[in-house]
Amino acid sequence: MQWTSILAIYFLFWVMTAFVLLPFGVRTHEELGEEKTPGQADSAPANFRPGRLALRATLISAALTGLYVANYTQGWIGVETLDVTRWFG
Repeated sequence: MQWTSILAIYFLFWVMTAFVLLPFGVRTHEELGEEKTPGQADSAPANFRPGRLALRATLISAALTGLYVANYTQGWIGVETLDVTRWFG
């Protein structure tokens, strides 16, 4: 597998992981007991930390990419394993 392919897979994992992690750990102003700005949505986050989100996404996507590349080279789970028609018929 070429390094550019690994980089592209890592980037895809990073974006998916970042979107999955977005709602975790975020609290609203009401939950934190802070005052809202007039006109602010009730669901607006009060403690959004993009650096922490990026760090978590980086670590998790690095692990997922490592597992993907290891599976690609070792062949643990192949296409024949994921053949659903074989399971039910």
